Amino acid sequence: MAIHIDEDNLKSGVLGLVLALVEVIRDALRIQALKRIESGVLSEEECERLGKALMELDIAIEEIKEEQGITESVRAVRDGLDEIVDDVIDKLINPEKWQEETEEQGNGKQARAGIFAGGR
Repeated sequence: MAIHIDEDNLKSGVLGLVLALVEVIRDALRIQALKRIESGVLSEEECERLGKALMELDIAIEEIKEEQGITESVRAVRDGLDEIVDDVIDKLINPEKWQEETEEQGNGKQARAGIFAGGR
């Protein structure tokens, strides 16, 4: 069975993933910048340069997404990443829920193993 890969879809998928990760890093940089600004560690000139650099990064990211036609692809990846992060945070806040899910998954694996073992 041959696997047919559409080169254009692969390109937009990989580029979408890369830009989604760049956006995540940009968001982390923005949070760190705000913390530094609020702490008073930066001079007014440094704050202005930092703000300008972040705005230029925003513009560059948006231009790349538009030029490559991958705005929706990036949004889909970000939505998926957001769901994963929400799930991890939920499990950290509610560890009993994580334990229940782990036990359920273990029981499911045992049941499947029993089906395969019984079928031999």
